[in-house]
Amino acid sequence: MSDFQQRLQGLQAEQAALLETPNQPTAKTNGIYQRYSNPIVTPEHIPLTWRYDFNEATNPYCMERIGVNATLNSGAIKFNDKYVIVVRVEGNDRKSYFAVAESDNGVDGFTFWDRPITMPETDRPDTNVYDMRLTQHEDGYIYGLFCTERKDENHPEDTSAAEAQCGIARTKDLVTWQRLPDLITYSGQQRNVVLHPEFVDGKYALYTRPQDGFISVGGGGGIGWGLSESMENAEVKQEVIVDTKIYHTIKEVKNGQGPAPIKTEQGWLHLAHGVRNTAAGLRYVLYVFMTELDRPWVVTHSPAGHFIAPEGAERVGDVSNVVFSNGWIADDNGDVFIYYASSDTRMHVATSSVKQLVDYAMNTPEDGLRSATSVQAINALIDQNS
Repeated sequence: MSDFQQRLQGLQAEQAALLETPNQPTAKTNGIYQRYSNPIVTPEHIPLTWRYDFNEATNPYCMERIGVNATLNSGAIKFNDKYVIVVRVEGNDRKSYFAVAESDNGVDGFTFWDRPITMPETDRPDTNVYDMRLTQHEDGYIYGLFCTERKDENHPEDTSAAEAQCGIARTKDLVTWQRLPDLITYSGQQRNVVLHPEFVDGKYALYTRPQDGFISVGGGGGIGWGLSESMENAEVKQEVIVDTKIYHTIKEVKNGQGPAPIKTEQGWLHLAHGVRNTAAGLRYVLYVFMTELDRPWVVTHSPAGHFIAPEGAERVGDVSNVVFSNGWIADDNGDVFIYYASSDTRMHVATSSVKQLVDYAMNTPEDGLRSATSVQAINALIDQNS
């Protein structure tokens, strides 16, 4: 057996063992959700056929020809009785693309479909696409809303100046995608746009995140809400802010909707990310809030503080001290699978239930916005337990 064949067989055996490794719950839980010991998708999960040339004549050293830097920020959906995530795969060349991975149980065994998604382009080609939110809409389509990044043509001299807008595509099978025109809004750049799963007043409803620049929200920010007559030429003429940035909180710098909300008897359950600045850079955490059933733009409950923050090895990666989620799945039995990325590097899962999450949202004290009110909440709990 040649050195090439030995190396290739070793790579195949290593990946097979990785895919077959069971994912055990961690010993520690806060009663709200359950973390798991291993990431569910890493760069090592990407099929070898996407990365290596298997022809010994053209690749005698069995080198990796197309490298993968990170697997992160995945949309999620239950599809054909499988737990399916649409992963943002970032290559070593810094270009991201979408790829579908599925699991039988939602916590391990995630394997990729044969090929990444071939996403059509618009008349103005994307430089980069990423962070797809999936929505099974009542109109019968699965919509994928994602960030399309292009060079900011207003600053041709600045090679880092970029523009972010909301790309839109729809599908019935997650294989063939129809690309629709980008979302039109009147608030500068857009990121983290999410389609609400139901019509509102006969229109498509979208959660937006207006911002002035590519990274900085500037005078914009907050989770917005707007209506569009159609998705084929989506246009939001007026945005209202549902959930604002607030000084000295987990969402002081910016915040954005995660996946589409989950409908419950008590209201719509939302997962979002909040960002604050630190001496070590921006810190991303996840938080939960609820809105009215009939008016999904009206917040009813907003627990204080973060819901999930990076812990342990999750803190370290390509962009450290970050957790980010744009996908979760609520099963018919009430189980919830929360898919989140850590430090822009790898994908994880945490499990909970609709009942637990609603209890958390409705019964956790809200942020009083001062140290004194935090102590008041603790004293109230102590008195209740006395």
